[in-house]
Amino acid sequence: MRIPQSTVDQILDRTDLVELIGSRIKLKKAGKNYTACCPFHQEKSPSFNVQRDKGFYHCFGCQASGNAIGFLMNYENRSFIEAINELAQRAGIELPKRDSDAAPQYKYAKGNTTDRKPTNKKPLQPSTATTSPKASPTQPHALDQGRMGFDPFDLPSDDDQDTGSWYPDDASPISDTSSSLEPNDQREGNLYDLLEDITLFYQQQLQQHAPARQYLSNRGLDGGACTDWRLGYAPTGWQHLEQQFPQDIDGLKALGLVRTSEQGREFDLLRDRVIFPIRDRKGRVVGFGGRAMDDTIKPKYINSPESAVFQKSHILYGLYESRKAKPEHWLMVEGYMDVIALHQAGLAGAVATLGTATNSDHLEMLFRHDRRVTLAFDGDSAGQRAAWRTLELALPALSDGRELHFLVLPAAHDPDSLVRLEGASGLRQRIENAPPLSDYLYETLSRQFDLNRPEGKSSLMNEAQKLLVQLPQHGAFRQLLRQSLRERLGIGWKARSATPKDHLISFEQGCSLEEKALLLLLHYPVLAKNLHPLVEHSAIDQPLGQLLRLLQQCQGQLPEDPDHALCFLLGAWPDQQGRLKLCQLLDHVDIDSYVQRPERLEGLCQELSLQLTEASLIRQLRQIGSSDLARVQALKNQVMAIQHRLHFREPIPMSMDG
Repeated sequence: MRIPQSTVDQILDRTDLVELIGSRIKLKKAGKNYTACCPFHQEKSPSFNVQRDKGFYHCFGCQASGNAIGFLMNYENRSFIEAINELAQRAGIELPKRDSDAAPQYKYAKGNTTDRKPTNKKPLQPSTATTSPKASPTQPHALDQGRMGFDPFDLPSDDDQDTGSWYPDDASPISDTSSSLEPNDQREGNLYDLLEDITLFYQQQLQQHAPARQYLSNRGLDGGACTDWRLGYAPTGWQHLEQQFPQDIDGLKALGLVRTSEQGREFDLLRDRVIFPIRDRKGRVVGFGGRAMDDTIKPKYINSPESAVFQKSHILYGLYESRKAKPEHWLMVEGYMDVIALHQAGLAGAVATLGTATNSDHLEMLFRHDRRVTLAFDGDSAGQRAAWRTLELALPALSDGRELHFLVLPAAHDPDSLVRLEGASGLRQRIENAPPLSDYLYETLSRQFDLNRPEGKSSLMNEAQKLLVQLPQHGAFRQLLRQSLRERLGIGWKARSATPKDHLISFEQGCSLEEKALLLLLHYPVLAKNLHPLVEHSAIDQPLGQLLRLLQQCQGQLPEDPDHALCFLLGAWPDQQGRLKLCQLLDHVDIDSYVQRPERLEGLCQELSLQLTEASLIRQLRQIGSSDLARVQALKNQVMAIQHRLHFREPIPMSMDG
């Protein structure tokens, strides 16, 4: 069985490398990446790194590196076919059963193929087109890349024309061999090549059709945007593609661009429309969207149907362009024009689905690039219904550390119109202030029930519970979100406090690092795993050290209910005076802003853990002075590593003379 590169790319796109490797070895989060002791050689300190967004692993010790396929082949001694079969099954993708299913090719029409009408190949933009994928027989094996002297994390990213996955020579995907044939001997064409020729044809037609150019100009698009996005125009003729590509009829039909009427006549799907070429993760055109220039024409948008190279549920419009721009924010919008308008305004990172509802695969694609994704659907009722449906679909993908935000647009506005009204700075501010899922969920549900009555609060929690069960079971977010809703409804410890609001101490301004960690652990015991590294840096006779050790002892015994868990911990406290001080701290600190934003809590705990560890290491340095130079240097290295992770611009001065 030979497998096309497009199918391999699709499988790798839908494979979470961290999840795959984490199911076999223990990974530890280190900033944006994950680390572990290398499974391919013996080592005591971790030098094995996994990058989720690039889909690569690399060991800086033995230089082993590769992608998901290479990992399974090397870690479990599997063949390429065995590895790709498992990954395809995990991704829910069916592999081709025979070679004829594999290649995105078609038969040329009978006759001399040199009769093909030439297309002006001069690019109308900086070239981003690619031909069919080719597997190089000289490409190094995944485990040997590092030994050849390069770092896989510095390889051309998936945004480039061809990432080049690595396979044994006898298992490489099907490649286009037609270039080795003489023109008169060619009998097959490649769909990627045909799509590229059609794109160039549509681009040429746009240059010759003033009304289409005027329409795009009226929509606020300049010439640079039209060129960058390879926009085009489909002529009015019913058979303009057949006339332009007479030898490619089978290919045009395979792409769904030529249809057959009930009377048996062939006609072009896209006519008299502005054309939006749709590119895959490598920049190859795989389909087209056509927009009518007259809003009275229905439907306004027509997309080419799915084909051997175009699966709508696995492609996002603008993803290729966004990845190349390395955006600050990732935004899910509804339409092609929204995507282009935002990019043109300097807000790269906007993507859209292709006439289909957002699905979990779309969200997984975005979460691979950033832990925060913002939905910016239209402000009308249909747009808000779409946002709620997306929320429901997103819940299973919201593992710890991921944040889904909701930009609620003003009524009668979409991102395209809003960015023209407010400019990039105005919309950027809206994106930065977009409420997270916890706020959006509570605000949406609270409008449905009377929260002045116990029945209303009970109904809200009942509806919320139906959604919360869809969150991942592992991790803390499900429990944190449930607890956040209870606190907002006035159920829990905070409701018992008699201290006036204006007399409360600020959590951010008025608490020490130790007090912050104590409060978070008492309110949210489920966060203990994030602060576990502090056990060795916290004195056993201090409250934080006592609480961390108590949580270790009570592991598996704490009640699920957060208030019951809090009472359990206070009841198990070793001394009464310490218990009273904790109760005073709980009653007199305003932690509402963090109670209401559970998405913040994991990151806050990780930051606190680093800060407290750093403080402990600096204390140790001051105590030992310069008596043990090796120990001093080791501690300084640890401090510097922590400061780097905290993104300090300047290292903290470390004069250890007392």
